[in-house]
Amino acid sequence: MSEGLIELRGVSLAYRTASGPLPVLDDLSISVPEGGFTAFVGPSGCGKSTLTRLIAGLTKPDRGEVRLHGEPVRGPRPVVGMAFQNPVLLEWRTILRNVLLPLEITRTALSKREQEARARRLLALVGLEGFEEKRPSELSGGMRQRASLCRALIHQPEILILDEPFGALDAFTREDLWKLMHELKAEEPFTGVLITHDLREAVFLADEVVVLSGRPAKVQRRVPSGAAGRRDIEHLYTAESVALLNLLRREIEIAQGRAPAGSRAA
Repeated sequence: MSEGLIELRGVSLAYRTASGPLPVLDDLSISVPEGGFTAFVGPSGCGKSTLTRLIAGLTKPDRGEVRLHGEPVRGPRPVVGMAFQNPVLLEWRTILRNVLLPLEITRTALSKREQEARARRLLALVGLEGFEEKRPSELSGGMRQRASLCRALIHQPEILILDEPFGALDAFTREDLWKLMHELKAEEPFTGVLITHDLREAVFLADEVVVLSGRPAKVQRRVPSGAAGRRDIEHLYTAESVALLNLLRREIEIAQGRAPAGSRAA
């Protein structure tokens, strides 16, 4: 396994339940290159979100290790930003103050004026200029998710973890935010880790798609997306993308036990 910014080496983890250990990850080894964008897909309950908690340092493996820049992860790291399906914005704070919240927790060399200027720049970048003093309830779901992305990026993280961030949005809003993610990555470079059930989302956003097996999860297959940099939605309708989506769909069926491994595409 080649070295990357993020490395998981032989990671295994089981949750403790009343009926005994529940294995979730089994000898999982994976590397995410610096500046890359890797999407993880797999059956429901296979441990995808657990994987993000390990990378973020919120959970420790039973065996193996997680490394960032070659150093073992032993707890939460300020170089990691996270965005989830539920934006979890605080209603009693304005959108600007919600975005600034991580800087109240994480050390920063920025002055208060510089912090606010950065927050306003990010909000303008995602199309929320003029909404800085609004409350979360005054924004649509898509707008709240845009604000959540700004909050995840405000402290300039090296790694951005996205755990089903667009799953609750309608199809058109979701596609708009997919395009926005490419713009954000160009303006605010980061190494991306995406957890998703949406194969189109994985193909559109990621440089590589990793298919996890059923629980306890192993790496079942790694598939390059065949594209790099910014993309248009039309990219999803090319012959290459359609073939890739079909390949990934079959891999998911194998992971779910609904298709034999012998039916795997080349």
